[in-house]
Amino acid sequence: MSRTNFDMLLKAGCHFGHLTRKWNPAMAPYIFMERNGIHIIDLYKTAAKIDEAAEALKQIAKSGKKILFVATKKQAKDVVADKAASVNMPYVIERWPGGMLTNFPTIRKAVKKMANIDKLMNDGTYSNLSKREILQITRQRAKLEKNLGSIADLTRLPSALFVVDVMKEAIAVKEAKRLGIPVFAIVDTNSNPKDVDFMIPANDDAKDSIDVILTACCEAINEGLEERKVEKADEKAAKEQAETAEDKPKRARKAARKDAPAEAAAEEAPAEA
Repeated sequence: MSRTNFDMLLKAGCHFGHLTRKWNPAMAPYIFMERNGIHIIDLYKTAAKIDEAAEALKQIAKSGKKILFVATKKQAKDVVADKAASVNMPYVIERWPGGMLTNFPTIRKAVKKMANIDKLMNDGTYSNLSKREILQITRQRAKLEKNLGSIADLTRLPSALFVVDVMKEAIAVKEAKRLGIPVFAIVDTNSNPKDVDFMIPANDDAKDSIDVILTACCEAINEGLEERKVEKADEKAAKEQAETAEDKPKRARKAARKDAPAEAAAEEAPAEA
């Protein structure tokens, strides 16, 4: 069953592309027609691509890996932060820190620095500092939180990148491709889909368009997470059952060894009499 449908995508405005003079010829297979100087995207192809991307995202989530969401454009920030947080995935909605993927150890150092500042706040060290030092540290903490807060728990490279607007997030896409990390993206008619592994042809400027696509993808991710929980619970139950089955023969042997002397004594008693 499809996760979206034509009417849903049409209502969200997913079909509106860019001006025909700004188009990228590589997007030609996904363009339905041109109207009033604007390209119209084929929503049947959009729905098919959403299903394809959602299934792949579901499998990544099911395997216990992380998907990093990236959207620094104003109209996408809040939607991406909300949807990514709902499935407990990291996201970047402020400036993309150059080298975040290709120079990941340095980013981890910045995250540790933020953790150390938090430690200073909690252990009372702050009380020994001057007002000026406290102000400087507080500002530094706020800056780190703004840029790195959502990726503080990302201890290793993500297994996939989900991007809104591949042109605006070109650096992120390049870093992912360099490291062989699969890229999922909403691609408009002015963009080149060649560097994207799972592209979704749709309007990447309208908030409603971004919302309907991310909702479908995050529902798939949530399904993957739930299936992972169920599998882990089944594995745990099977392991406990196997351990119980192994313990039963051991208990039977122990009981048999305890009863053996008593039985032998009972057999010898009449002979002695």
